[in-house]
Amino acid sequence: MRINRISATLAAAVLAIASIGAADVIESTAVQSRDVTVPAGTVIPIVLDSHVASDTSRVETPVRAHVRRAIVIDGLTAIPAGSALSGYVTQIQRAGRVKGRARLAFRFDRLSTTGSNQHRSISTSTVSRIAPATKARDARTIALPAAGGAIVGGIVGGKKGAAIGAAAGGGGGTAVVLSTRGREVRLGPGAVASVRLLSPVIIRVRTAG
Repeated sequence: MRINRISATLAAAVLAIASIGAADVIESTAVQSRDVTVPAGTVIPIVLDSHVASDTSRVETPVRAHVRRAIVIDGLTAIPAGSALSGYVTQIQRAGRVKGRARLAFRFDRLSTTGSNQHRSISTSTVSRIAPATKARDARTIALPAAGGAIVGGIVGGKKGAAIGAAAGGGGGTAVVLSTRGREVRLGPGAVASVRLLSPVIIRVRTAG
């Protein structure tokens, strides 16, 4: 019986020591990390991981990216490079046949940090892209057939024939322009951009202590 009591006492002592050690570990862990606030206005450089395009994507199509360069606050890495961003398309406009340039816009609302695997809701500025204008190209498309028509018309019927040929040729070029859409906006994996935080985000960061 006495041996059993001694064994029970030893077991209780071991458990007590173990619980004290666990408490020390928890306290030590708490000391070695702290919350860091990434302020609103912070610019985050990103690299796209998904494909978005004005002619294939839709509003609310998911968009994924990762952080290109770490965000450091007070000497501590708050958002490591490679941290994942997820968001969605906010605006889509296809290129028009006569007028209207293609537009594409998206933003991010979720951040997952690398290493600590923290997930935070965020609000960022919009990444917006507009297709280049095609007026010069359209003018050339109309002008070339018109010039060709004028040459042919001039050979056949002099000045009057040249005028008629130019009108007919130009009309053909105009038809091509009216039936052809302008350039679309297409961004794929590897495309770089930057977003700005619209509100602060708090990240738990490990410290050297």
